[in-house]
Amino acid sequence: MNIGLIAGSGPFPILVLDAARQLGHGVTVLAIRGEAGPEMERAARGAPAARLEWLDLGEVSRAVEILRSSRVSHAVMAGRVAHTRLFGTLTRDPLLVGALARLDTKNTDALISAIAGILSAHGITLLDSTAFLQPLLAPAGSIGRRAPSADELADFEFGYRMADTIAGLDVGQTVAVKDRAVVAVEAMEGTDETILRAGRVAGPGVRIVKVAKPRQDMRFDVPIVGRATVVAMRTAGAVALSVDAGRTLVFDRDEMVRLADEAGIAILGRVGQ
Repeated sequence: MNIGLIAGSGPFPILVLDAARQLGHGVTVLAIRGEAGPEMERAARGAPAARLEWLDLGEVSRAVEILRSSRVSHAVMAGRVAHTRLFGTLTRDPLLVGALARLDTKNTDALISAIAGILSAHGITLLDSTAFLQPLLAPAGSIGRRAPSADELADFEFGYRMADTIAGLDVGQTVAVKDRAVVAVEAMEGTDETILRAGRVAGPGVRIVKVAKPRQDMRFDVPIVGRATVVAMRTAGAVALSVDAGRTLVFDRDEMVRLADEAGIAILGRVGQ
């Protein structure tokens, strides 16, 4: 099978590319300009070489044309696209105009769902973005040397109510809490910036709660943590992190855990949400 890969920034799309190759799939990469970097092009040249085409954000008509010409029936969206770039760029594509006109809201989920619907209408099924990366999903329980303290667990429980609510509203997926008070809420700036802002506001001791959406569509916008998350936490003086087990991708896990252990940061995989 030939898999389509719609690639944004970060290591995520390269991991998908490598995993698909290992399973014997051919891959057609649609790299989004301004998001995917030169490392994506280098990875595509590996053996076996993948077809790579560069697209501007919102070029859905061209994406469909390329995928169909490559006989792609299944595709994966992987990598970050800055949410702020979605506004004012998508309506330039004629294939999107009708789909966007039917939307009641223009939040991220609605916009990407519209794109998924267009792909489906042209015979291209969008797979779960974790389809080839199941081993990278966060495990349940403590991840690393130190388990969360009773006080940290209490802050997590407090934070879950807030984080689950904002995630359900498609506002963000992360909150920072301290002593049962909300310090920072994620919007479009991303998790790492939220963590750094929390450190500036409340100082050391902040606890970070990152959740999947209550009805998380695993085809896109799946929560991701990794080395950069812990680096931001160390800079901010944050001391504990909770993620949703089985619904959060953990990149560079060994390095992430090593850095967390060095700093005494507790990491927990939440279950039962």
